[in-house]
Amino acid sequence: MDTVWLRGVSPVLLALAATLFTWGVTALGAAMVFFFKAINKRILNTMLGFAAGVMIAASYWSLLKPAIEMSEASGGPPWLPAVVGFLAGGAFLLAIDKILPHLHMGLDVSHVEGIKTSWQRSTLLILAITLHNIPEGLAVGVAFGALAEHWTPAALGSAVALAFGIGLQNFPEGAAVSVPLRREGFSRARAFWYGQLSGMVEPLAGVAGVALVMLVKPLLPYALAFAAGAMIFVVVEELIPEAQRGDETDLSTIGAMLGFAAMMFLDVALG
Repeated sequence: MDTVWLRGVSPVLLALAATLFTWGVTALGAAMVFFFKAINKRILNTMLGFAAGVMIAASYWSLLKPAIEMSEASGGPPWLPAVVGFLAGGAFLLAIDKILPHLHMGLDVSHVEGIKTSWQRSTLLILAITLHNIPEGLAVGVAFGALAEHWTPAALGSAVALAFGIGLQNFPEGAAVSVPLRREGFSRARAFWYGQLSGMVEPLAGVAGVALVMLVKPLLPYALAFAAGAMIFVVVEELIPEAQRGDETDLSTIGAMLGFAAMMFLDVALG
């Protein structure tokens, strides 16, 4: 496919379009509340495992690998931006995790994380998924921001693959918000609204990410690694533990393998 015409399109607009797509897939997943009152635990674990696999693969193929290559091309230590940015991204999410009140799926309010609050369980569930979506939107934005520094069809393909992969794993996250809210007593329409609302942070984080790396171009390798670290934090802290709850843990493992393979295929084939 000829992508030369995209050279004249602002990376900010490309990142906005990509994150609006990922938000749309979140909304599509949230729409499952109109068809189902509950999600089978085996299916949910498989989908969450798939989401984890996608994010792990994206963290390396779409973020860490380009960061290392950019640093190597500039003559600096190839490991420095990757290590520093990666750890900074994890530290940033850890700080938010300690501050923002939220509740993981399947737990009661006695397990609320973050500062103490009287917020309702439903609000805490929404905030948990919203927290997931910050590094995802940031990652897509930074990937498209890289085009301002070094535009190639391969770089564009990698950014598109990342957006598509993030979109795929947003589907179960949207459903994982809306369906539990239905069980909390929300109407279907209201549960859907809050389910898709959790993905709204992605366009905001995406535009912020692309704008930052365009303004401060030397930060690009660090920003790519930062997004990777934030995503891995979410995977290890929340997605994998949630996917492993229950007796059918093999399904979540298989889902993770399939998600990793799908994202690796997308990035290698398109990038």
